[in-house]
Amino acid sequence: MKTIQKVAITSIAVFAFSALTGCSNMSQRDKNTAVGAGIGAVGGAVLTGGSGIGTAGGAAVGGVIGNQIGR
Repeated sequence: MKTIQKVAITSIAVFAFSALTGCSNMSQRDKNTAVGAGIGAVGGAVLTGGSGIGTAGGAAVGGVIGNQIGR
């Protein structure tokens, strides 16, 4: 079981690093949209108990809010 946890943690770290590297040439507005979508997806998942529709809806709403911030 410990091996699976180590693999999972390593995979998450590699994914997070590659995601951050991919955002280096994004505009501030694009970054706000991505962050808003991520936060909205987590919020939607929490509020709906992990429902796929709730997660997608939260991501959509969060992306729109993130896009409009700083306008």
